Amino acid sequence: MHLRTQRKHRGVSSIDVPISDRDGDEVTWRDVLRDPGESIPDQVSRSQQARRLAQLIVSRLGRRERQVLALRYGVGGVEPETQRAIAKRLNISRSYVSRIEKKAMCKLGRDLLAEQTKQQTSGRPPR
Repeated sequence: MHLRTQRKHRGVSSIDVPISDRDGDEVTWRDVLRDPGESIPDQVSRSQQARRLAQLIVSRLGRRERQVLALRYGVGGVEPETQRAIAKRLNISRSYVSRIEKKAMCKLGRDLLAEQTKQQTSGRPPR
């Protein structure tokens, strides 16, 4: 109902754009749409995982891999692009974009799994 009554928000394309609620407080669409069933520990865990993933992207991936993932998944507030659009933008083939994306995702997956396994065997809580 709130969306229907707020004509000024029709063109909003990001869920992180602030809106005003009835009390005049600023909230985002993400706040409005958040799953009320998600517990605080789950939210904290998700936030920690996102932070760790960002660290791994910076430390483990090369410039081209970071660029492809950022364009492909819309990192930094940009719209996600297709492999074909990325290929055109970077002047490389679509299949090469696919290989770069797959290689980067495999690196990140291996690193995250290795960290998780190490934490479980050592009994330490995650960073």
